[in-house]
Amino acid sequence: MDPVTDPATDPATDLVVPPPPRRNLPQLLGDARRWFEEALLAAMNAAGGPPVTSTQVQLFAVLDAEGTTVATLARRMGVTRQTAHQAVHGLVAAGLLEQIPDPASARQRLIRRTAEGESAHRRAECFLQDLERQLAERIGHEAVNTLRKTLETPWGPPPIP
Repeated sequence: MDPVTDPATDPATDLVVPPPPRRNLPQLLGDARRWFEEALLAAMNAAGGPPVTSTQVQLFAVLDAEGTTVATLARRMGVTRQTAHQAVHGLVAAGLLEQIPDPASARQRLIRRTAEGESAHRRAECFLQDLERQLAERIGHEAVNTLRKTLETPWGPPPIP
């Protein structure tokens, strides 16, 4: 009997109890992402880094080394340009990002990491590697390797109804 899919009988009432609803993949992937983000933020705070938000962590993850426009950052993050601007301004104020002229467009500016931002990014990468190791200890190395391989497999474009 599978406790996830099969109903059970409550011994106290002798009533059939339906299984809990099965969570969909986007919910599970969101939970996994939050697990990494919360642990990363805690590790960075414990190491004495400047306080950052989850949105700012996400921005750092999608930032190109040579610089990225705010519009591109917003599209990659799946947020509005205003939200991306707010995250950028907070990270500029913290000394982790800077704005430079975009050589391809006089009207746009590129956002890139400062030297301090590069250092914070390298520390975050080390923390993430440690989190992956801890996850492997919890759920098994094979499970983590399978998860990585599955997520790295191209899915193709989203289906259009």
